[in-house]
Amino acid sequence: MLGEKIRSKRIERGYSLKELSEKVDLTASFLSQVERDLAEPSITSLRKVSEALEVPIFSFLIDDDVIKPVVRLNERKKLNMPDSGLSYELLTTDLNRMMELFVAKIPAHFPAPEQFSTHAGEECNLILSGSMRIIVGEDEYELEEGDSIYYFASIPHKVINIGDTELAFLSAITPPRF
Repeated sequence: MLGEKIRSKRIERGYSLKELSEKVDLTASFLSQVERDLAEPSITSLRKVSEALEVPIFSFLIDDDVIKPVVRLNERKKLNMPDSGLSYELLTTDLNRMMELFVAKIPAHFPAPEQFSTHAGEECNLILSGSMRIIVGEDEYELEEGDSIYYFASIPHKVINIGDTELAFLSAITPPRF
């Protein structure tokens, strides 16, 4: 199923396997195996493919045949990003809407990311637990449980857990980016 989605988007974008492989720095033979569901890409590889095909990464992980308004706690789509320390739980049923909603978690004492994030749209975060330092452009804010922040996501931003416990925050992003 994952392979079918990747192949479909690749063809829709007009890329050959060789062209896509050059864009994502993976071999065409590996991508062919992924498209035939004979191999599973790492999260890092899947992110590269999603960026090259200009689609949210979660669009590859969601079952498009089942569209329902409720997402049960045990049915959330989860994505762990070891390189950033973040884990995500998607709270919306799919990414074919104007907004995405997810819970993000950063473990205590996890090193701050070196790079800033930028993407189109707007973002609003609500701190569910823990303490956050967020840098948005030249401004820096410290937020505690119950605090929220709204900003334009095109401004370089970085989220850091500054507490001794896990940081959990609810994030609403428009348009969807995962």
